[in-house]
Amino acid sequence: MRFFKLCYRLNYFIFLPGLFYNQAFADSKDKLLSEKMVVVVNEFVKALDAGQVKEACVSFEDTIRFDWHYVPRTRKGLTLKNMNETQRAKAFEMVKLVMSANGYQKTMDIVDLENVLRVVEKRTSNDTYRDPENYSFMVFGTPDLKQPWGWRMEGHHVSLQFTSVNGVITFTPGFMGSNPGKVLADVPQKGKRILKDEQDIAFQLLHSFSDTQRQKVILSEKAPWEILSLNNRSNLVVVKAEGMAMKDMTTAQKTLFQELIAVYLNRYHVTLKDQQMVKLTKSGLDGIHFAWMGNVDPEIKEGAGFYYRIQGPTILIEFDNTQNNANHIHTVVRDLTNDFGEDLLRLHYEKMHAKP
Repeated sequence: MRFFKLCYRLNYFIFLPGLFYNQAFADSKDKLLSEKMVVVVNEFVKALDAGQVKEACVSFEDTIRFDWHYVPRTRKGLTLKNMNETQRAKAFEMVKLVMSANGYQKTMDIVDLENVLRVVEKRTSNDTYRDPENYSFMVFGTPDLKQPWGWRMEGHHVSLQFTSVNGVITFTPGFMGSNPGKVLADVPQKGKRILKDEQDIAFQLLHSFSDTQRQKVILSEKAPWEILSLNNRSNLVVVKAEGMAMKDMTTAQKTLFQELIAVYLNRYHVTLKDQQMVKLTKSGLDGIHFAWMGNVDPEIKEGAGFYYRIQGPTILIEFDNTQNNANHIHTVVRDLTNDFGEDLLRLHYEKMHAKP
């Protein structure tokens, strides 16, 4: 894909298909979103009592910032269960700010699936293992524009982390899962498919490939039981980029592939989405690979399962649907260069310690 840059008075203009992108304008939008995030997170913290602040707030240097997971487990932080209605509303305002309307709805629908699992697994209404109130919020450092800081919302099948460095927000790692992938039980949510596009568009792309192309795309007839990157902080490139590169796809296939990538980025605020798309384009869209493992049809049946991976120089997206007879989905978005804002932090600290 052709990519052009024009420098004028130190402002950078990026030409993308159908998009005129002003880097200086983008920087101002990043700062504006960062300023808003400082406000809403401080409002949340101010609404807490002293004991809750101790639960929710830790230093930015605390290694708990990197201890993330998507399984139902006991978590540090302040849970929804231990908040009053006002505090919950302010917590959700934090999520609303940095997610798109679609991404926020997906998050809330995933939380609501805990109610479905209580019914499916015949648990009581006060069960704490499948609990829509067992979602934790943590703030790392002091929310301002001067020093790095961040926050996280996390619980079963949701792990959203946001880090702010010098007015730029990063949003990886970001995890969303869905159990069940399609609600089959006779409950009000019956038929719901929260991660529908993540699955359906991928199958459209897979089925668009010729037999020759499939030989390159499909790595194995057996899908891995779980996403390969798991919740590791480092060594994210667990395997080399495999499958088919975008440059080797037809025009229609490239369009589908870009649509699939956009499904994951569109979960987030438009400023964050655009920021990541520019980064992908700079690193080269043609070098992003699509790889598949497992079944080639979306069936929910015993022994079924499928997995795909989107991998480029800077991004890793994984989708896995193998558990519960291919009705239990895990998805993750990772930045191979800047998870937890670590690349921005490196530059920040280098600047702080630079010799005059």
